[in-house]
This record gives sequence, C-alpha cells and structure tokens, in this order.
Amino acid sequence: MNIQIFGKSKCFATKKAERFFRERGIKFQSVDLPKKGLSRRELESVLHAVGDLSLLVDEKHPDAALVRYLLPDAQVEKLLEEPKLLRTPIVRNGQKATVGEAQDIWLKWLE
Repeated sequence: MNIQIFGKSKCFATKKAERFFRERGIKFQSVDLPKKGLSRRELESVLHAVGDLSLLVDEKHPDAALVRYLLPDAQVEKLLEEPKLLRTPIVRNGQKATVGEAQDIWLKWLE
C-alpha cells in the first residue's frame, strides 16, 4: 500500500485523513499542496480515478466559479497553476484516489 496525502497544512480534513492512516499504523507520504502542488501526471491520475473535474475544485475558494467557465484543458492548467483551488485532502493509493473525506473508501483499501 502506497498512500499519498496531498493537502493544506491548516486544513482540518487533511489532518483528519492523516490521523485516520496514522491510527491504523499505515505509513503515508504527506505533500503540502500549496508549496509543492501536483504534477500534470499526478493530477491526470487523480482525475481519472475520481472521474469528474468538478469534484477536484474547492467550491469555497473565491476563484472556484471562474474555473467552471473554462474549457476542460484550461481548467486543468488553472488547477496546476493554482493548487490552492484543489479540494483537500487528495488521497492516492496507487491508481486509486479520493478527494475530500472518504473514510468508507479508505477502509475498503485496507481490507
């Protein structure tokens, strides 16, 4: 199991995801999204796993409405340029990924 948690340091949901895996003794790699961002390949992998780009956008961000009106390729570019627009946490397990709190899915990964 290769868990990566992409999140913001002050994000409560990110801390909750880290605590979830820590309490179960699962090692994970934590990535500070505003500092490191996502590579294009990582973003495409998450998008493929999640299935819908709108699920990746943090609706609470002031520029979230702007992203909705861009063409799909431009949306991806915008998310790569401004990782603060991404909803967190993004949790990856190989080719699988979740966005936001998804403890039910994380539990299935552990089975």
